[in-house]
Amino acid sequence: MLCLSIVIAGQGKGAAAGAASSHTPPAKLPTVKQINIAGLRKALTPSGRPLLVNFWATWCDPCREEFPDLVKLDADYKGKIDFITISLDELSEINRDVPKFLSGMKAEMPAFLLKAEDDDAAIAIVSKNFTGALPFTILYDASGKETYFRQGKVVLATVRSEIDKLLPTAPAPGR
Repeated sequence: MLCLSIVIAGQGKGAAAGAASSHTPPAKLPTVKQINIAGLRKALTPSGRPLLVNFWATWCDPCREEFPDLVKLDADYKGKIDFITISLDELSEINRDVPKFLSGMKAEMPAFLLKAEDDDAAIAIVSKNFTGALPFTILYDASGKETYFRQGKVVLATVRSEIDKLLPTAPAPGR
């Protein structure tokens, strides 16, 4: 059984880099951890900070198009919120296309690949507003209450505004 903690989840310390490091700027490919329904519940458990979660896949064009904005959000709010990405790619891509894509995007947020026996049960855990369509981004407050969701590509200004509502300090720099 996987024991996951959003706060301590690694972001590229795995040994899956190998030959790709010779032509890719980062020395190692990011680690993508497989989770099941129990792991999903754990990943969505509040840690005392707002949690932003993006569900995506490498085969999803809108998912790939929005990823640069997600990387900006992660950089701007690092240490203020927890931010994870959960791929819905096939399990066979956990050490191939998923980490290669994340490396190309220079994504540093913890990355998971969800493999659930019951897709409907997994969807129900996330939100009553999640249909399973991608991309899907959801923001939870520090207590785990859903405060915002977006079905489709994120609008950067809107997500920033929603995150800022949950933070006790001034808005993040970089606008």
